[in-house]
Amino acid sequence: MTDLKQFTLDELRAWCAERGEPRYRASQLFRWLYQRRARSFEGMTDLSKSARASLARTAVISWLPTARVEPSADGSRKFLFTLADGRVVESVLIPDAGRLTLCLSSQVGCALACRFCLTGVLGLIRHLDPGEMVNQVLAAQEQLSPGQRLTNLVFMGMGEPLHNYANLVRAVRILTESVGLGFAASRITASTAGLVPELRRFAAELPRVKLAISLSGTTEEQRTALMPINRRYSLRELLQACRELPLPRGRRLTFEYVLLREVNDTPEDAERLVRLLRGIRAKVNLIPMNEHAYAPYACPEEARVLSFQAILRAGRVSTFIRANRGRDVSGACGQLGLSHLQAHPHGAPRAAARIA
Repeated sequence: MTDLKQFTLDELRAWCAERGEPRYRASQLFRWLYQRRARSFEGMTDLSKSARASLARTAVISWLPTARVEPSADGSRKFLFTLADGRVVESVLIPDAGRLTLCLSSQVGCALACRFCLTGVLGLIRHLDPGEMVNQVLAAQEQLSPGQRLTNLVFMGMGEPLHNYANLVRAVRILTESVGLGFAASRITASTAGLVPELRRFAAELPRVKLAISLSGTTEEQRTALMPINRRYSLRELLQACRELPLPRGRRLTFEYVLLREVNDTPEDAERLVRLLRGIRAKVNLIPMNEHAYAPYACPEEARVLSFQAILRAGRVSTFIRANRGRDVSGACGQLGLSHLQAHPHGAPRAAARIA
């Protein structure tokens, strides 16, 4: 059976054409799936009974049941969604100053094994398909209060989005389709730890989608120790690619820098970071380490974080300190995946794949 939420609108048109359906059928189905939130074909009243019966024989409409909602004291909410194979994936809803952002997952686990990230402990269990990514949005919208609406989507949850490249691109195209959910591409951000070929390709293919680069090191040795992907794509190579990206007018690249106490938070690190980012239209989000039991790192003291920010700003680098939202429910940056580890207390599955 074919899950219709795997298709972009163009792919759905092709699928309908193969079945002898009129071209407009795809737009009808898209509206039912994403605007009217249909969960079966029976209620699609502007389709004939025979068309509905035919669809029911060959296709399905997937949905993500919410396994659990964990509210944070700061107003964030972590959602645990059960996938069809029983795996659990997490998303986080983050309210902030007139914005309501959903942090989406793109994989169960992650292959990159960044040393400070809990998700990396899992290894890669599997990719999410486009429907599983889009369904996180639909399921989160069902949890909103009257008058609330999602304003921003960030692929910064479990997984390395660009490692799941084809499915990510299809999910973004579904999310931005005007006859569907209609999100503006400029309200969507994809994060990467530095898969350089995919980074270049993504920026060319979806130029309006924002990019965030996880850096967290200012020398090759330091970044390799923290982020093993640096062995494959060096800091120098990554930053050169960032300089060459075709950014839209007025757009800056976001660099994410996780601050680890007495590891990468020194004044010398800050000064090196200023030099590294010269020639790049950039802003930096500093993320004080969100501590968890699976990494040996600690959060720097506030004074040290502020000092690091001051050095970057003195070097004319626009710099912000990321508020740690959802930390009390293990929903903050670098903390997603605890539910799986609790279910597998002996650590990452033996079959978990790594690419670095």
